[in-house]
Amino acid sequence: MKTLGTTLSSLVRLWRAVNDERLKPLGLTQSRWITLSHLKDEDGMQQHQLARLVGVESPSLVRTLDGLEQLGIVERRPCANDRRGKTVHLTDTVDELMTAMDKVLVDTRNQVLGGLTPQEIADFTRIAEHINDNLQRLTGHKG
Repeated sequence: MKTLGTTLSSLVRLWRAVNDERLKPLGLTQSRWITLSHLKDEDGMQQHQLARLVGVESPSLVRTLDGLEQLGIVERRPCANDRRGKTVHLTDTVDELMTAMDKVLVDTRNQVLGGLTPQEIADFTRIAEHINDNLQRLTGHKG
């Protein structure tokens, strides 16, 4: 019998794999589209915060950002509060790519959640957020 943790882990892994496959035609690898998704939510965050959100070590994120910067999609700027830090920003040229990426992600989301009622989705989201909050407290991280 699968545990809740195993089921959740499988769900995240498979959902990401589907998105990854569907976003390849846009030239987006998993690390790139996940990074862009986080920047869409909070443009201009510090590089080390972005690495934590993406779930990678800073050197791995640097490689991803190097590639995105070469494509003209993001830019890094000196951080006003931290002389050693950098903030990461989306460029004006990213709009068309983000629109196409969002369409793929929304289409996938609709297919993945197909057959569930809005109330079931809301309940699952509430429960998942509660579990996440508990994990944040256990690890001392902020969400």
